[in-house]
Amino acid sequence: MEPKTLEEYNELTHAIIGAALEVHRTLGPGLLEAVYEECLISELQMRGLQVDHQVHVPILYKGQEVGNPLIIDILVENSVIVELKTVQELQDIHSAQLLSYLRLTGNKLGLLINFNTVHLRDGLKRVANGL
Repeated sequence: MEPKTLEEYNELTHAIIGAALEVHRTLGPGLLEAVYEECLISELQMRGLQVDHQVHVPILYKGQEVGNPLIIDILVENSVIVELKTVQELQDIHSAQLLSYLRLTGNKLGLLINFNTVHLRDGLKRVANGL
């Protein structure tokens, strides 16, 4: 189910956020990012979503591949990038990082999820690129 419309993107992000809420409700804050990543991957797959993780994307500069690839935490349904954090609070640089990932991959939508919050809603941010 690769989204084409804004409504389809909204449905997919709603499903991703629901899965993240379940992980946070079960585990709570204070763990390592890798723990949340594995649990979120599992939860998304249990919900029937196609998930890729630690996706290596080559960086192209003026048509040439350079340096180390960027690594996307989670890619859902080959269309929504999910970047996980376990920080005190999300910063502007986190949004900028995700926007760069969206631009470099051609994806239109991403979610920043900071699991290090009492209420996960305070650690969610949606970032769009031309959507």
